[in-house]
Amino acid sequence: MKKTLILASLALITIVGVMSFRTISNIYSSKGLGRPASAEAKGSFYDYSLKSLDGKQTIDFSKYKGKKVVVLNVASKCGFTPQYADWQAFHKQYGDKIVVLGIPANNFKSQEPGSNEEIATFCEKNYGVTFQMLEKVSVLGEDQHPLYKWLSHKDLNGWNDSAPTWNFCKYVINEKGELTNFFNSKVTPANEEFKKAVGI
Repeated sequence: MKKTLILASLALITIVGVMSFRTISNIYSSKGLGRPASAEAKGSFYDYSLKSLDGKQTIDFSKYKGKKVVVLNVASKCGFTPQYADWQAFHKQYGDKIVVLGIPANNFKSQEPGSNEEIATFCEKNYGVTFQMLEKVSVLGEDQHPLYKWLSHKDLNGWNDSAPTWNFCKYVINEKGELTNFFNSKVTPANEEFKKAVGI
């Protein structure tokens, strides 16, 4: 009996260890996922909208037709938070043809606890963010926002089942409103696969 319990415990530890390794690998991987040619989506990115971070307007994503879009789930108290500077520089250089959308979320270790107003102040004060910031939502779980359901369920977007694994995951949308790529937290605008995905 004791031997069985010990073996079961070791098996559980091994499984948890593998899962943890995969989670870490997913977070830090610099390799992205790409849309297969056969993908058929239900609806498009243009079917969704979110309020701006200041709550003053609703941003209808159909306004971005004809441009590529990069969607980031962001947080203020994360090891990847300095990426705000990278994405602000990217926006400054390519913002006329590639839209960056920052969406705050508190799903990972409570690393975005602030209100929309506090987040806006943090982004402006620390990183001079001028790319479009949107209201704080949930990107995982039972209260997952409909946009993120579409981004992370292949029965909706046509091919991708990858939900954010941590803060600062990236979804790339093409000029037709189709999801074309998913990149994990480590990837910055300097990543060669990312640059290829957005055509720069």
